[in-house]
Amino acid sequence: MVHGGRDHCRNWDWVAERLRDRYHIIAPDLRGHGDSAWAIGGGYDQAAYIYDLAQIVHQKALAPVTIISHSLGAGIALNYCGAYPETVKKLVAIEGLGPSPQVMAEQAKRTIDNRLRAWIKDRRENSGRAPRRYATLDEAIARMAGENPHLSPEQARHLTIYGAHQNEDGTYSWKFDNYVRWGGGVGGLSHEEQHQLWRNITCPVLLVRGLESWASDPVEDGRIKHFKNARLANFENAGHWVHHDQLDAFMEKVEAFLAA
Repeated sequence: MVHGGRDHCRNWDWVAERLRDRYHIIAPDLRGHGDSAWAIGGGYDQAAYIYDLAQIVHQKALAPVTIISHSLGAGIALNYCGAYPETVKKLVAIEGLGPSPQVMAEQAKRTIDNRLRAWIKDRRENSGRAPRRYATLDEAIARMAGENPHLSPEQARHLTIYGAHQNEDGTYSWKFDNYVRWGGGVGGLSHEEQHQLWRNITCPVLLVRGLESWASDPVEDGRIKHFKNARLANFENAGHWVHHDQLDAFMEKVEAFLAA
């Protein structure tokens, strides 16, 4: 199970609880997230994340694996699966396709030098940004709850307890490295390269999307055509974190997909 950006592995606890009696579950913290070490110099490009996932599968001799993934983690899993299709049995990807074709078209209007300069400017201005400190754990929980209105109080508390650490002065800060916000910049995989990786995938893929999310519909925007064997599941009353917002409905779809 591969979590999303600025998240941590314990966000999978509710999903893992439903599957643990039948599966050996591994849920790592991505580099720079949770309890994993921060990358010196902010090395958070796609290739680095894909390398980490590849090493887990390789070192533990796990292949073929079944992967459930979300957001940034789903993007990593999809690209990994395209590079090593023989190592993945099935893949669930919750909103991991990235920006819509419309957004990509707008981005393409900017020249590479302008995009690179803008990225450097943004990174430079934020390089000295200190992690935010919350006076109390309850204050951090309130911030977590404000990020996703679908969270129950219990979910918000759980995600905060495992996603934050206490500083020496008694305040609380999130565990993730601030540099993960800017990823690997403009020098990573191009959209066409990612599409090629998606075309390489041979296993069944379940693409998941919340109807209240910013993510566009891959059937309507045409991106599902890049997959040999993919289906889409849309979920009502769910935003970007479908596995939190509609756990029962999500697990029903996932269970049927894994059993097929």
